[in-house]
Amino acid sequence: MPRIPILRLRRPSGEPTPPRLTSYAPAITLQNLQLGVDNLRHDVHLSPSFIEQARLHVARIIVRHAGLEGLFPPEPVESLREERRFLHSRSAPKQEPKIPKVHPAGLKPLLTELHVCSLNTAKSLENFSVDLLSRIAILKFLRIELNTQFAQLLERGRMMVKSYEGVRQHKALEYREKVAGFQVAKKIILRKTGQELFRILREVEKETLLPMRRSLFGNQDDASYQLFLNPLVFTEDGRDTYLNAEHYVMLGNFDRDVDRFANVRRAVYDFLLSLNLQSGVNDSVLDGWLNVPENTQELLGTRDSEAPAEEDRLREKRLFAWVDLLARKGLMNHVIASYEVVSLLPEYSPFINPQQLKHALISREERGRVEKLIEEHGKLSSGSLYAAMKRVADCGRDERAKIGVRFMRDFLRYHRDLRRLEAVNEALDSVNLVGHPKIRNLSAMNGSLYEFLLPEEQKPKAERILSHVILKADVRDSSRLTRSLLEREMNPASYFSLNFYEPVNKLLEKYFARKVFVEGDAIILALLEHKAEASLAVSRACVLAREIVEIVRGYNELLQRSGLPGLELGIGISFQDSAPMYLMDGEQQIMISDALNESDRLSSCNRRVRKVIERMQSPFNVYAFQTADDNNLGEGPDEFFLKYNLNGVSISEAAFKKLGQEISLETCPLELPELWGSEGFRLYSAVVPIGTDIFRRILLRASRIPQIDPASFSLQRWTDRWYYEVCCNPSLYAMLEGKATAGK
Repeated sequence: MPRIPILRLRRPSGEPTPPRLTSYAPAITLQNLQLGVDNLRHDVHLSPSFIEQARLHVARIIVRHAGLEGLFPPEPVESLREERRFLHSRSAPKQEPKIPKVHPAGLKPLLTELHVCSLNTAKSLENFSVDLLSRIAILKFLRIELNTQFAQLLERGRMMVKSYEGVRQHKALEYREKVAGFQVAKKIILRKTGQELFRILREVEKETLLPMRRSLFGNQDDASYQLFLNPLVFTEDGRDTYLNAEHYVMLGNFDRDVDRFANVRRAVYDFLLSLNLQSGVNDSVLDGWLNVPENTQELLGTRDSEAPAEEDRLREKRLFAWVDLLARKGLMNHVIASYEVVSLLPEYSPFINPQQLKHALISREERGRVEKLIEEHGKLSSGSLYAAMKRVADCGRDERAKIGVRFMRDFLRYHRDLRRLEAVNEALDSVNLVGHPKIRNLSAMNGSLYEFLLPEEQKPKAERILSHVILKADVRDSSRLTRSLLEREMNPASYFSLNFYEPVNKLLEKYFARKVFVEGDAIILALLEHKAEASLAVSRACVLAREIVEIVRGYNELLQRSGLPGLELGIGISFQDSAPMYLMDGEQQIMISDALNESDRLSSCNRRVRKVIERMQSPFNVYAFQTADDNNLGEGPDEFFLKYNLNGVSISEAAFKKLGQEISLETCPLELPELWGSEGFRLYSAVVPIGTDIFRRILLRASRIPQIDPASFSLQRWTDRWYYEVCCNPSLYAMLEGKATAGK
């Protein structure tokens, strides 16, 4: 849900304008999804291969953070085999069940692959809520497995200790001690494991999913995905002392603590109410304001200005009112101690409870208890504790004001993330992870099962073709080039093969393209779209075309250094929203499609127009002109059009419209020369996902077709017809990148 500015009531003249606070209510909304067999939740079936591998990886992470690689080797599977050999060494030999091995690539590539498949599924269904559902299901699975794998490892440890009793007593005592320590440190181990899982998910989101999702869906519902980037997402209730100390501020945990969450929230409520921001303020409105950390700047400022303006003076006044309120409620010293105790945790924890350490900085009675604990633990020193106590006692007025700003911001971040955690937990309750085959089959038969599988598990896609894209790459003046090569006693066939055909052949698998046929001076490729596939055929064809132009441009530079003529191309891309037809020539299939003829026309270039455009030094490579009279505009035959396509990529109107359905097109305001100064072309920028972590940017131009006088090449008027180009000029992409860099 987007943040909603709160409307302010108009104040009488002369009164200061109140702070403009923003409200935010985290929520995840799943739209257009079928309820499962229980009519309450959405049925989700996750990849069995993913589940199997993820469980082993989670177990391995738990073992590593527990420091028990000796008891449970890093490879849990080998540990299981060793245990079984020992347990069955005195019994009849039995055939060991097949145990899966942990995938060496790690958990991150596994999560990336499943999330990418889920995104493609959502795109094929044209419903981004399907991707949100997969995110929720994967998170629910990982949270369940955290506790499940810990319990299973603990049971394995107990069984191992039991197996050594009476046989290897020394080993039994050693392992019993380790297993007991493992059980005692459960909360710490699960917290560290959860934070590692969170870090992996955050990296997957930043490196792969965010750019791919924006490419497929634009910025649609980005706010919902922010809820998963929450450090508290793997905690039960968000009340973890160490996480609070690391990411927010360490509040009290017990009812007797004056700085527990409820008391601090009430203090912030009282502070906001004292400002008389608007009438009718209730707890719901206050809660919304507390979910926006940026409100801290509006309320209290930053205290960085040496000569504050009127608004800064008002913020300064509010700041000291806030600090005074914290002091009156007995919170200020606890706040200062909460920040000071963070530096002590690496030295004293877990031997001394963090809350006990914090209270020792401000309470003489608690300090005595902590000093005794330090004395009992011979390896600890009191030096750091006393230094922190002195910093708390010496904290002056200005320092307290800075801490007051920091505390407000950190508490608002914590409050927001708690509310986000509540929204995520509510979404988790709406997902039913289906494991039992009967329930899965029942849900599938009723059309209510959402399956998220890895590529190797997905059923073969239906062979029925829904639509297709044709790409024709035509070599300009191939006859002249062939004569020139023959005059030099060179082989034109090998020249075209090495510098054009072979480089293009290497790209086909990458873009899921197939060769239709090769003419003497042209290659015709097809990209087919099947049912239940992510529709990206036109997008990939555009990137493929641009890459062909770039490759030929690179080869031309080498050829020119050798004194050889370069190649000039014209590429046309046509889309047809139906399957192509085929006729058989013996055993060879020959494609029949209107898109073939259209791509041929799009790739063509009129020699007369070429001379005119070359004098203009245009940054674009594709133009189209209308020469018919007014009565034929928009419906005349193709001979009324003059085409220019030199080292460019021209796409049909149907292909451009399909491209807008496949990926998100963003307007791109670059200032570039226009035909006759009134062309009014439109530029669009888009990012196309090619692979799991591979994205290519394309720049598209749409322009009206001008009606011209063919004799003088002068403009008569602009028509209502459009032509479209995939820009290939490197300078345009450099300008686009420079503009993006300047905007940051």
